[in-house]
Amino acid sequence: MSIWGKVIGGVAGMALGGPLGALIGVYAGHRMDKAREGEAAYAGPGGANQQTRQVAFTMAVIVLSAKMAKADGVVTREEVEAFKTIFHIPPEEMSSVGKLFDEARKDSQGFEPYAQQVGQMFAHEPAVLEELLGGLFHIARADGVVHPAELDFLAKVSVIFGFSERDFERLRASFDTPEKSSPYEILGVTGDATDDEIKKTYRKLIVENHPDKLMAQGLPQEFIDLANEKMAAINSAYDAIKKQRGIK
Repeated sequence: MSIWGKVIGGVAGMALGGPLGALIGVYAGHRMDKAREGEAAYAGPGGANQQTRQVAFTMAVIVLSAKMAKADGVVTREEVEAFKTIFHIPPEEMSSVGKLFDEARKDSQGFEPYAQQVGQMFAHEPAVLEELLGGLFHIARADGVVHPAELDFLAKVSVIFGFSERDFERLRASFDTPEKSSPYEILGVTGDATDDEIKKTYRKLIVENHPDKLMAQGLPQEFIDLANEKMAAINSAYDAIKKQRGIK
């Protein structure tokens, strides 16, 4: 079963709990009984199990995308297509995911409780939270521009996730179109950084953002394109700086 099937079927919803789990409950209804029977809430004292973490990530993408659309006031065709394409939703589950998106958009709660829940769950895996923000950036810029209301929304989510303003600017640059970002912004370094500092930062980013590591931390397989896109941006930025500086 794909991660989307697990979400819309209520699987792991009871284990997830909190506002994200409650929203699954509102949508899935009686199917939550199956989730209660078939899912263990925790893998142990360390926290939620892998499947629950994957469901949390996926639900956060749906809910925060819906809340961003609400903040912006309009959902464009390009944004819908971007959502479908990058997140690999199977055709047979497209309608159900769309209904869950609408349910999240109509929900009277603000985005903050949902962002806080997933932020706490992945507090020790910030690279996973960066991928979540990357997915939101991808949707926001699908129509060619990230509108001020969307950028403000993303900045507020970033703060809840525990990122600094400098972190946010690095993420914005990483997920923006290359011509709008400098390679130094993408790596999160300044132009006066030494070659050794740049090499160290690059290697750290590559290790933290490797798709295999992210999947081990809770990134679902369906979202691997996001990780690959970010890795490509990091590699491209470093190559540009090496060429510019003559770094071997």
